[in-house]
Amino acid sequence: MSSIAKSLSNADGKEFLKQSFSMQQKVLKTQLDMSSATITHNGTMGEVNEQYFIEIIRKYLPNRYAVDTGIVLDSTGKTSDQIDVIIFDNQYTPTLLDQQGHRFIPAESVYAVLEVKPTIDKGYLEYAANKAQSVRALHRTSVGIPHAGGVYPPKPHFDIIAGIVATNIEWADGFGDSFDRNHALLTGLQKLDCGLAVSGGCFDTFSLDASLKKGPVDNSLIYFLFRLLQKLQSLGTVPAIDWNEYAEQLIT
Repeated sequence: MSSIAKSLSNADGKEFLKQSFSMQQKVLKTQLDMSSATITHNGTMGEVNEQYFIEIIRKYLPNRYAVDTGIVLDSTGKTSDQIDVIIFDNQYTPTLLDQQGHRFIPAESVYAVLEVKPTIDKGYLEYAANKAQSVRALHRTSVGIPHAGGVYPPKPHFDIIAGIVATNIEWADGFGDSFDRNHALLTGLQKLDCGLAVSGGCFDTFSLDASLKKGPVDNSLIYFLFRLLQKLQSLGTVPAIDWNEYAEQLIT
């Protein structure tokens, strides 16, 4: 730590935190702007931006969580759409059929799914909601766990978190009235729990009353990540998978 940073930390710890974390957001914003300005193929640019977001999310989540792109698979063989960012269990669950960066992730192991887009607008909100639905509609198993005194009952499934992350937000008022109206239309399996525009703030519904909470424009990245981390912690561990259900599908 430099003498300037140490002095600021001693004099005003809150301001020190704000300035330190804001640099992380500026770095990500620069990376996203650079890919937009220099990569001529939209598909390639999207893949690069996905990796930028995956890297920053990995950096701030404990190792018990894996973060990657992939397709979610259930025990009946049904699959989700391709998902840009999947946060899933890294302790008790393997990925399946990995090949050259392509993987299937068991539905039971998924904590959260995020779509990476250049901006947040009505169309991209609906797109992310459809991706969320493709994951949430899958079948998830849960099996009891034996212990010395018997068997713990199967753990209930939690709601899979779904969201959208982007460089910008389309509406002039940011996460204002126009956003609120469009977000409110997404319900049930299509609901979006959180979102981030690196240049324009963030939102989530992680409060106990599930009300829509808006984050700051400055330091929105770290605010978003800390709120997401707190929500993930509240979910605990994923249920134990009933691997016999997967095995039964292989019997002719």
